[in-house]
Formats: sequence, C-alpha cells, structure tokens
Amino acid sequence: MTIADATVTTPLRGAQLSHFIHHAHEQAIPPAVRHEAKRALIDHLGVAIGAVNDDAVRAVRQVAKIWNASGEARIFLGKTSTPALAALINATMAHAADYDDTHPAGAGHPGGPCWAAALAMAQAHPVNEERVLSAFIAGFEVMAKLGGGWVPGVGRNLQRRGFHPTSVVGRAGAAAVASSILGLSEEQIRNALGAAATMMGGLQKSSGTHGKPFHAGKAAMDGILAAQLAAEGFVGAQHFYETDGWVKNFIQDGSAEIPPLDFGDTWELLTNGYKLYASCRGTHASIETARKIYPQLKGRAMTRIAAKVHPMGMVNAGIMEPKTPLESKFSIPHCIALALSGYALNDTDFTQQTVDDLTARALLPLLEVEAVEGQSASSAFIEVWLDDGEVLRAHTEVYRGHAQNPLSDEELRAKFDSLVIPALGVGRSNALYEAAAHFERPGSLAQITALLAGEY
Repeated sequence: MTIADATVTTPLRGAQLSHFIHHAHEQAIPPAVRHEAKRALIDHLGVAIGAVNDDAVRAVRQVAKIWNASGEARIFLGKTSTPALAALINATMAHAADYDDTHPAGAGHPGGPCWAAALAMAQAHPVNEERVLSAFIAGFEVMAKLGGGWVPGVGRNLQRRGFHPTSVVGRAGAAAVASSILGLSEEQIRNALGAAATMMGGLQKSSGTHGKPFHAGKAAMDGILAAQLAAEGFVGAQHFYETDGWVKNFIQDGSAEIPPLDFGDTWELLTNGYKLYASCRGTHASIETARKIYPQLKGRAMTRIAAKVHPMGMVNAGIMEPKTPLESKFSIPHCIALALSGYALNDTDFTQQTVDDLTARALLPLLEVEAVEGQSASSAFIEVWLDDGEVLRAHTEVYRGHAQNPLSDEELRAKFDSLVIPALGVGRSNALYEAAAHFERPGSLAQITALLAGEY
C-alpha cells in the first residue's frame, strides 16, 4: 500500500502501536527472539566500549559534564546522570565506529537507540530484567517495522531523499522502550509517540562526520524525553503514524510502500545483522569480495579494478577520496583498496595511518565502481586485471553478518572480546559478556551497571 491509496483511519496504526507497546511485557516472546535481543545487547556493549575514546563521544560526554545533571543512569565507563543524557552518550558511543547492528529492511541501526534507552531507563526506574528485555524488543520491533519495507519501503526511500532512518524512526523506537519501562497507558503512549514524531530528523550527508553517531544518541535521548513528557501530561499529535502522517511529510510523492504493523506475526529482530567489518554496511559486500581476491595477488601489480555494487551502496558510502578514518568507513572505493592491500577492515584498521597508506591510495585511480540497478544490496562483483595479463574475479552473494549469512555466537563473542578486553581487561570483560548473554537472570542489570562504572 502506498500513501496515495491509503486513508487516515484505515488502519489505525497509532492505536496498533500504543496497544503493542503497552502490552509488550505480557506477550509470549519466542526463545529465538529473546536470544537475538541478548545478542544485540552483547554487540551494543562491545561496539560502545570499543569507541570510548572516539572524538565524537568525547565531545558529547564533555557537554553532558558541563550540564552536570544528576541521576542513576550509567554512562558507559563513566559516572551516572539523568537517563536522557546517559542514553545520548551511550548510543552515540555505540554508533561512533559504525560497527553496530544493522536492520537490512531499512530501519538503520536499532540496537543503539533501543538498548541505550532500555538500560538508562531501567537503571533510573527499577524494573526487573524481564521487563527490560521485553521493552527493548518492543522498541526494536516498532523502529524496524516503521522503517522497514526493503527497497520500495520507508527506510530506503528516506535514504534516497537524504534522511538517516536511524535518526528518524529511532526516536519512535526509543520512545517505545521508555514508555514500556515507565508503564504508560495507551493514551500516554500515543502522546509520547506524537512527541517523538515531531522531533524526527537527521541528514544522511552527516556520514563521515560526528553527526552520524550523534543521530543514534539524539534518537535515544529524544525518545526518553518524549516518554517522560507524556508521563507528565504532555499531549502530542496522535495522527503522525497513520499512512498520511510523518512518512508523507518526508516522502511527499507518496511512493513509499508502508509495511504493515504485523506485531507478533513476524519478528524483525530475527533479521538483525551484526557487522564483521567496522564500516558502513554498504561497503561490506565489496570488502568481502576484495578479501577473496587478495590471497591470489601474491604481490603482483594491478592495472585495473572494476566493481559492481548496489546503487544505494554509493549513495551511503560513495566518498571517493577519504581524508579521515571516519570518511574511509563511508568509501566503497577506499575499502576495496584497503582489502586488496591486505587489511582485515576491523576496528583497528581504520586509522589515519591506513587512510594515508600509499599502497592502498595508489589503487584508487585504477578503480571503477558501477552501481547496478536491480543488484542485491548484499552482493558485490569485482574483477582485477594484473600486469601479467591474468584477470582475477570474485563475487559475494550475501556478506557475513547479514541475517542470511549470520555471525555465530562464537564470532560475536570474538568481536566483543576484541573491543572490550582492551578497555576492561579479561576478567571484567568475561563478567560483562556473561551478564549480557544471560540478561534474563535477576541481578544481571545491576552487574552490568557496576561493571560499566568508570571515570570518563
């Protein structure tokens, strides 16, 4: 269904949303969905802690220090603050390296806004771990269904028009989390979602700057603010979530296909992806394909490189001559060049030294990237011509970390360890992993809160 052929009241999507959020803690959640929620928490903690020294994080953390707000919500590896500020910092931290989870159907990066909001709210408004888990799942499902629909859907249409879905629908996801933990009524939830909608925004052109991780942080912060306002009697517009509501404000030609709110029938969490490479998801198929070719090079010189990618790849990651590590994460050409130069493209491979690596830089003039209409977003094709006349070819149909080619629990643990052990040491890292992996156990939230204490 498109906006053009829908009416304001059919169906009443706002009522569907508020009903689902209000009753989320009562719903029977399949074990696989619960497991995926804990995998999302493991990934969230790992990528956030790994970015504790990121420049974007330092700036946001310093502003929060200046504001000096008191509260019980834990800033990761820092002190405590009010939930909105803690969530602002923690979700910014989670997205700072662009190493966090991804929703392939188009909602962006749900883990950051939703888990940051869930942990911060639960620390300040004590509820048991089961309630926190169900609140996160509710927020994830709300965010993912609002921004889903794949190529003709909402999130992809937002991107094509220059908006970042994480920042847009992330506010609704975080508002759902906070509303669930606060135990708001359905009327209050509708007001919270209305408040969240009127704050929606976030420009895709922020990619390669501190603005993109800030999108995740601000979504978490504004979602909490929206729920807290509603709890105090704030009245928000309740028509935004109908099919002629906020989507039509952003996608005014009515072309987006708005997916149904089929809560309980399908679970978006089961499609979540976790990154193997520390860069924009649009680069991953190309990285993986180039890494298949690298062992065959054996030091031989390359004379030409041709890559075929999905069109949205170059929209989201088309920086041709990156000057900084953050810009490199949003450059399909440079990521291919790095992979063909032997880099693994994990978190430690995006440094100024690698950006300036002359061996990789020398490959950029040889590289042609073709955006192919109809090509799968999870695929890439690369050909490399060598000076001895041989042509090397490789392709990737579905990159590692995609829901159709998922990371195992063991691989996710290895990623977590690589990010957390340098910051916390082996003992604290192991304890944090166990608390997240078994989050439903009573006391796990308190344990996580204590393990994340610090002086940043």
